[in-house]
This record gives sequence, structure tokens and C-alpha cells, in this order.
Amino acid sequence: MDAQPKILIACNRHVRETYLAEADLEQLATFAEWDWFECEGGGIYDTNDDPETTKALGERLGNYDGLVVCHGCPTLHAGILDQAPRLKFIGELEGDRFASRIDVDAAWQHGICTVDTTNGSSYPVSEWALALIMISLRNAGAHFRRIIGGDLTPSSQDDFGYIHGDLTGKRVGLIGCGHIGRRLIQFLRPFETEIWVYDPYLAREMADAVGFLKTSLDNLMSQCDVIVSLVPHTPRTEGMIGQRELDLIRSGSVLVNVSRGKVIDSDALVARLKRGDIVAGLDVFDPDIYEQDPYGNNKEILQMENVFLSPHIAGVTAQSYPRFFKLMVEELDRFLHGHETLFDLTPRSLANRLGSESTN
Repeated sequence: MDAQPKILIACNRHVRETYLAEADLEQLATFAEWDWFECEGGGIYDTNDDPETTKALGERLGNYDGLVVCHGCPTLHAGILDQAPRLKFIGELEGDRFASRIDVDAAWQHGICTVDTTNGSSYPVSEWALALIMISLRNAGAHFRRIIGGDLTPSSQDDFGYIHGDLTGKRVGLIGCGHIGRRLIQFLRPFETEIWVYDPYLAREMADAVGFLKTSLDNLMSQCDVIVSLVPHTPRTEGMIGQRELDLIRSGSVLVNVSRGKVIDSDALVARLKRGDIVAGLDVFDPDIYEQDPYGNNKEILQMENVFLSPHIAGVTAQSYPRFFKLMVEELDRFLHGHETLFDLTPRSLANRLGSESTN
């Protein structure tokens, strides 16, 4: 290009001040001109439906080659994209891959590359998943409850953690294997674990490339020592682990959930845990900690000795917020220099988002 490409960043002030680190803006400025279009309001799942903001963004886009969006940005529908003949790249910083800020079909029809770096929060989630696996295998929640209750007796040979505590050599089943799952597999390698994966949206060749056994949900639930839920909440995954699936878990196994609470039927989970022969490590539950009535009618889970709970913190670290934009700058660098991008929104990811049939 004769002149540097121009990139517009459309987001609210909170994102501008929290996500856009100066070092990354300086890196972006080495290969592109950038500007900020301020949008009011908005959260992870929200889209700005103010017609004046939509109109202003459409009028502004005509001079830009790329657009980065986040909280507060209006939906990028065909009408807006018609006003942006130069636009070849749209990137979503944080939408959990299920927000409505990009009409991806309209973008593809306009020949625009669409990427999503919401996997910036996958890094700490995969770390916390590993931690919950090890905590649960030792049933550390029970030890902690006992100690703070004044009982300092060491664990006995009858304890779950004494019998099942080692991670090394265990068979670990991942329900879903996106960015979080693939990083978790890296963390599990030193423990010489056997990895099984259930993910109908995963490209078949991924099993060979990453190194795992792709299997059915029933096989995973019934034959793995450790079961980790990593799937997003979609119409297809809501309640996908119910009483039938939970009854398949064999005695002595561990269940970890760092995805979304609605993936696992809460009543059925509590009933399964009451048997006392498995341990759960839960970062999420339904109702979620952020909802009006956390844990709903299942507050007894707060007292169960075979449960370790954390308050939906897996993806929340100070480093996560600027990482979204750091990854986006790297994507822009690749795209604008003629390389392949890594985190594209594709028909497969769209099917995942809508809970429709896999394209595999």
C-alpha cells in the first residue's frame, strides 16, 4: 500500500481505558493509522441500538480499511457495511463469540474478514481448569472445611484425595475443545494424561494435530477419571449434561465446570453429588453468582464436602482485558501484511454460536 491503512476502534470509554494498552496502540501505529469512535454504554452481550450512533458510525466508516469493535458498538449490518467500500477487516474484541455486534453473513457477502479475539480470557480459564482438576482430585475443599472447623487431623487412607489424588496417568475428558481446551491439553502433557474429547464442532484433523482421542459424550462421561466442561452456553448445550449423563460418571471420578452453569442441570448435579462417590470443582453454577438468586434452590451445594466452589472467576484477571486487544493487534498485523489470520469467525463458529448442526 502507498499509504498506511486506517483502522477505526469503536467502543465505549471503559474499553478504551481498560483494554487498549498504550504499548499495543504504539505497536498498531507502526503499521497503521488508528482512531477511536466513542460509543456509550454496552456490555459483553449488548449491542448499541441507538439510531444516531449507528448513523454516525456508518458515515464515519467510509475512509477506513479495518474496524475493531467492542462494548457499546452498534450492530454492523449490511446497511452500515454498504457505506464502507474500503473495509476489509472487522475484529470483535470481547463478545464471548455470541454477541450480536457483527452480522457475519453480511460481512462475508461484502468480502470482509471477520475475527474474534475473545479468547483472550481463555488463558486464565485453562489455568484455573487445571487447578480445579488437581483441587478436586485431592478433594481439597473437604480438607479446608475441616481445618477451618477446628479439626486438624491429617487425612486418612479412606479419604477420596488419598485414593484418587494423583493426576499423573489419569484419563481426562474434555467436553468442548476450543481455545481453552487446547491450552489445557498443553498444561496436561507433563502429567502424561490420556486425553479424550467430545466436540461436534471440531475439525476432524484436530485430533491428530493436537493429539487426543475424539469420542462420544457417553464414552467420555462413563470412562474418564476427570471430566471437564468447556463448552459455551448455546441453545444446543443448555442442559446437555443431565441426570442420564451424570449417572454415567463412575465412582471415584472428578467433574469440573469452568464453562457455564446452564450446561449442567443443577438439580441433577446436586442429586448425583449427594451419593458422595465423586467430587466436583465448580467455577460456575445455575443460577450464576451474578444473578439475582445465586444457586437458587440448590444452596445446599455450598455445604457439600465433595464440592469446591469458586465465584465465576476463571476468566477474570487483570491481564485478560488488555490481552483481547494485544491479540487483535497481532491479527491486524498478520492481515495487513498478507498473512493468514488465526481467530476467524467462520460458518463453523457461527453454527456453534446458534447451536445448529456442525459443518463437519
